[in-house]
Amino acid sequence: MYSIYLVEDEEHLRGVLAAYLEKEGWQVRSFPDGTSAREAISERPDLWVLDIMLPGVDGFQLIREIKADQPTQPVIFISARDADIDRIIGLELGSDDYLAKPFLPRELVIRCRKLLERVYARQGNSPLTASMERRAQLTTLASYTIDEPARTVTDSDGATLDLTSKEFELLLYFIQHQGHVLEREQVLRSVWGIDYFGTDRVVDDLVRRVRRKLPDLRLETVYGYGYRMVKS
Repeated sequence: MYSIYLVEDEEHLRGVLAAYLEKEGWQVRSFPDGTSAREAISERPDLWVLDIMLPGVDGFQLIREIKADQPTQPVIFISARDADIDRIIGLELGSDDYLAKPFLPRELVIRCRKLLERVYARQGNSPLTASMERRAQLTTLASYTIDEPARTVTDSDGATLDLTSKEFELLLYFIQHQGHVLEREQVLRSVWGIDYFGTDRVVDDLVRRVRRKLPDLRLETVYGYGYRMVKS
């Protein structure tokens, strides 16, 4: 059973969304403001759903603190503000998806399900129990060691690198397709999902961030087409 933490200051909407999420069999804990949600960050639920405009601590500050505690923690943003600006800022801060208000509660359920499946399906369980059951599956690439079940990357000195959930998903996708030229649209569908609405330029931004954090990777740009990870 997945655990979802919902942060929404509008009481009626918070109740409706929580009810829809609970109907899926998920454990839902809701918060009316960022201050109370901040106190639960260390509990590390399977997914956060954050409104951006919150009293006290806003959604942007919350995601910074969530990612500081667990860089690969999945997060979905919801907001009634300017969609383009919030979407870009959210991606920079490590959000996995974005929903602009107003939206149908069922759409949030679908987005949550797809994100949970994408992040945790390979583990066969949520991180609350998978960490006790899995066996280490390590991949060595350049000077890095990738632990897929633990969703961590360490360098040759044994230091854990700070990757967001999306950055880790992109890295895994390139590892699984080493040597292949991948179109931007192909990467977009596989990492963000077929229901993502936005420009494929988010792929370029994510690749840039991965290159900056893992400079030893041989990740080539195929101009006018996409990218290719060269086998090392």
